[in-house]
Amino acid sequence: MAKKLSRAVVFGLVLSSTMAIAKNAFQDGIGAYATGKYRNMFAEDGHSQKEIQAKIDAAYQQLFHGDKQTQAIAFDAGSNANGPLMYVTDWANHDVRTEGMSYGMMITVELGKKNEFDAIWNWAKTYMYIADPKVPSYQFFAWSCKTDGTHNSEGAAPDGESYFAMALLFASNRWGDGRGIYDYHAEAEKLLTAMVHRPLITAPGKYGPHTVGPMMNPDPPMILFVPDVFGQAFTDPSYHLPAFYELWARWGPKEDRAFWAEAAETSRVFFVKTTNPVTGLAPSYANFDGTPHVNRFPQSGEFGYDAWRTASNWSVDWSWWHKAPAEQDLSDRIQKFFASQGVDKYGPVFTLDGKDLGATPGLTHEDHPIGLMGTNAVAGLAAKDRATEKKFTEALWNAPIPSGQNRYYDGMLYLMSFLHVSGEFRVWKPRTGE
Repeated sequence: MAKKLSRAVVFGLVLSSTMAIAKNAFQDGIGAYATGKYRNMFAEDGHSQKEIQAKIDAAYQQLFHGDKQTQAIAFDAGSNANGPLMYVTDWANHDVRTEGMSYGMMITVELGKKNEFDAIWNWAKTYMYIADPKVPSYQFFAWSCKTDGTHNSEGAAPDGESYFAMALLFASNRWGDGRGIYDYHAEAEKLLTAMVHRPLITAPGKYGPHTVGPMMNPDPPMILFVPDVFGQAFTDPSYHLPAFYELWARWGPKEDRAFWAEAAETSRVFFVKTTNPVTGLAPSYANFDGTPHVNRFPQSGEFGYDAWRTASNWSVDWSWWHKAPAEQDLSDRIQKFFASQGVDKYGPVFTLDGKDLGATPGLTHEDHPIGLMGTNAVAGLAAKDRATEKKFTEALWNAPIPSGQNRYYDGMLYLMSFLHVSGEFRVWKPRTGE
C-alpha cells in the first residue's frame, strides 16, 4: 500500500508542477501538424510522384506479400472469431516481436491497408496480449513470441506499445471505430492508461520475485527501457517519441494529457543530453540524465542497432511540430558525421565519438545496413545543411528493398523511412473535431 501511495503522490506532484509547461506545449507549432504540409524530399530532388509511389508500392508488395522464403516478413495465419490473422516475423530469429507487429500496423494504417492492419492487430491481441491479472506484464504485450503464438518471454518492450497506441488512434481517426478489439480508440486509451498508471504486480519468477509496473517513469516523465522493476530504472533513447506524445496530449485519456505534453518536452531536452555533441550519435540505453546506462548493459555506450532510430524520432518531431530548434542541429551533426564516413560505406555500430566498431558479433547485417541508411535519410527532415541532406535522400532512393535473411529490421525501417522522406507518413486527425 505504501508503494502505491508513493507512486500516486509522485505522479500528482509531477502533473501539478508541469501545468505551465504543458499549457505552452499544447500550442500547435508551425510544423506539418498545423499546416498539413509534409516535405517530400524525393520530389525536392526531382523525382516524380509517379516514381515515388511506384517505389512505395513495390516495397509494400515485397515485404507484405512477396516470396515467403526470400522477401516477405508478413504472413497470413488463418482466422478466428475476430477475423483473419497475420503476423510480422523477424525472419532471421524466427520470432514475432511487438516491435515488428506495431511497425506493421503503422505502415498499413498510413497506406490505407485496413484488412492487413486488422489482421495484424487481431494476431497481437490473440497471442501477444497478456490478459491474466496475476501475470506481472498484465495489460501489456509479450515482446517476443514463436510464430505459433507461444510466448518466448512474458516481458514487454515499450516501443511496441507506443507504436500500437499511435497506430490505433490513427486507425480510429482514418476509418472510424468498430466493435470489440476493433474499437480502435478504446483499445488505444486502455493501453495508454496502462502505460502510465499500471499498478505494480509481483509474481514468482525463475530468478526470484518478478515485479512489473508502468512503462512511463513519473519524474522525469520518460519512457522506460522495460517496465520490469529491478535496480536502477533507465531508458532507451530510440523509444522517445515526442511527436506521438504531442498527439496523445490531444487525443489520449484526458487525465493524462498534461503528462504527455510534459513528456514531449522532456524528450526534446533529453535528445540533446544523450547525443554526442560532435557526432550526434546516441547510446543504445541511457540513464535519465542522458549518460549511457552501463550498469547492466556495457554495450549501451555504443551507437548500436536500437539507436539507429533516434535521429528519425527527433526529426519527425521537428517535421510535425517545429518546437525544438535544437533538433535541427542534431540532424546536421549526425548527417555530417556519416557523410565523413562515406554516404555509401559506413557500418552499423560505432562508439559515440565515432569509432567504427563493425557488425555486432552474432548478427549478420550487411556492412552498410539499409535500415540505418533510411533513418539517416529521415534526419534530413530537420537538417539545415541541404547539400548534405540530399546525399542521404538519394542514398535511400537508390537503396534496394531489403530481402534475404535480414529483411525484417532493415525492411521495416526502409519502408517507414521511405514514407517519412516522401511526405506520406502523416498525422491522421479526428474526422470531426478533437
